[in-house]
Amino acid sequence: MNLIDCKNVTFAYEGKIALTDLNFTVQRGDYLCVVGENGAGKSTLIKGILRLKSPSIGKILIVDGLKANQIGYLPQQTIAQRDFPASVYEVVLSGRLNSLGILPFYKRIDKQDVMKQLKLLGIEDLKNRCYRELSGGQQQRVLLARALCASKELLVLDEPITGLDPIMAGELYRVIARINQEEKRTIIMVSHDIQGAITYGSHILHLGNTQLFFGKKEDYMKSEIGIHFIGGGKND
Repeated sequence: MNLIDCKNVTFAYEGKIALTDLNFTVQRGDYLCVVGENGAGKSTLIKGILRLKSPSIGKILIVDGLKANQIGYLPQQTIAQRDFPASVYEVVLSGRLNSLGILPFYKRIDKQDVMKQLKLLGIEDLKNRCYRELSGGQQQRVLLARALCASKELLVLDEPITGLDPIMAGELYRVIARINQEEKRTIIMVSHDIQGAITYGSHILHLGNTQLFFGKKEDYMKSEIGIHFIGGGKND
């Protein structure tokens, strides 16, 4: 069943086309990697999925009763965010804010979900640590746990391995893959890392201010643009 249905979508800024001719679907359980060079429209698409920007033409339908505030989102970190003075537990718990409703109090189920996600990501022992004292890889796991607390079943990850060394990046990729396969969470990941995308993703959406390719990664690797992009080593 489709979770996202994108039909004949175009985005424009101040009358200028930023991204056009988008036609793709995301089904439950997919691991879609969005790739392309800088300025290709990847961030614009993510804003559209998160309902932060409306298409100029067409519609992005989030179906199956999934609301925009039920999408877990892991944005790129800023320097200020890395220095956030809160405990790991508090950061992850904040992911449950959208589920509170009219009562501004966390319930037992919220706190249970926090511990579940900390355990899933192997960071239970960090729950009382100050977030800003953690390594980059640990911080990304904390933010991923927060996104999982906010998510009903869809995670949107924007360059999750940026700033991580190869070992930490590999560990985070494997954690995300496990979440997709074992937790049955649908993943949309924006990435400059084409090798990571074709290793872990199930589908590829290649943007270049328009939709250059959408389909299974096996077909992408045999396509003209896939061969060029992979073979050319273009990771930006």
